[in-house]
Formats: sequence, C-alpha cells, structure tokens
Amino acid sequence: MKKFEEKTIATNQIFEGHIISLQVDDVLLPDGNKGKRELVKHPGAVAIVAVTDEGKIIFVEQYRKPLERSLVEIPAGKIEANEEPIVTARRELEEETGYTTDKLQYVTSFYTSPGFADEIIHIYYTNQLKILTDKVAGDDDEFVELIALTLEEAEQYMKEKKIHDAKTVYAIQYLKMIGTNA
Repeated sequence: MKKFEEKTIATNQIFEGHIISLQVDDVLLPDGNKGKRELVKHPGAVAIVAVTDEGKIIFVEQYRKPLERSLVEIPAGKIEANEEPIVTARRELEEETGYTTDKLQYVTSFYTSPGFADEIIHIYYTNQLKILTDKVAGDDDEFVELIALTLEEAEQYMKEKKIHDAKTVYAIQYLKMIGTNA
C-alpha cells in the first residue's frame, strides 16, 4: 500500500472534452472513512525554453480565456495521444514560433496542480534555433504573437505580471541559473 493511499471505490465521469476530462471519485481514506475527490484528467503538456543566438528568449503572447486577459508565455502545448513529449516539444516550437531545432535538452517535469489535476508539464531547452523556411500550421483556434526578450526584460514582464504563469516563471529562473548562452 502507498503511504496515505486513497482507494477508488467508484468513478463518475462528468465531462469528456478535447483538452480535459472531469470525474468525481468516491474514495476510501487511509483512516477507513469515505470521501469524494473532484479530478481533472489531462494528457500532459510540454513547454520550450528557446533562446536565440543573440541571447533573447522566445515567448508568445496569447489570450487566456480563464483569466480574461493575455499572458506572455514560453511556447507550450498539449501532448497528443501516443506522442512522445520531445516530439510534442518540436511540433509546438515550430507551430507557435516558426523556429525549429535539432537539439532539445530535457530539463525537468512538474505537476501543475496536484490537488485536483494530473497534468504534468515537461520542460525542454534549446539555444540552437533555425528559422523554418515553410511555416507550420498551428491550431485553428490559437492566435499568438511572437516576442523575443532579454532575461532582464523578461524579469520586468514578471514584475508587471505580463508573465504570470508557473511554467514561464520557472523558465526564467532556470535561465538565471544557467545563463542564456549555456
């Protein structure tokens, strides 16, 4: 038995969407009592810390409906069924930025909100970007603007809350640690 394990007694599927599904599980708690858990299931995602030859970090600005505002973020996207995260990383880099690379270095993975969701984000790094000669089509409902910032400019965007999501803040902290020319 796993420490503090909550055994699932029953699952009620509430919603099945394109990006997430929602379920409510009845669970048996470690002390023998019963409880309910509302769970968001997600296939996982990748995010790419991409740095140009000039030492600028590639970001995309995108409207985020749950927040009712735009955010500046590192390129990212959902892992498709049976797709390896590194394949998703290259695809998302190409679709969102118009760049590609032959070198993606795995950095880390983390759970975004483990209290209610199983979403995991895999972070990759590259400083060997090449501009694509032919643009790769992205999602029909995704509208992004490319932004290249120095590390100092990115930190200022954080202060102004233009950059205000965990994966992008992580990326900036990572680059502060390794430097943009690593």
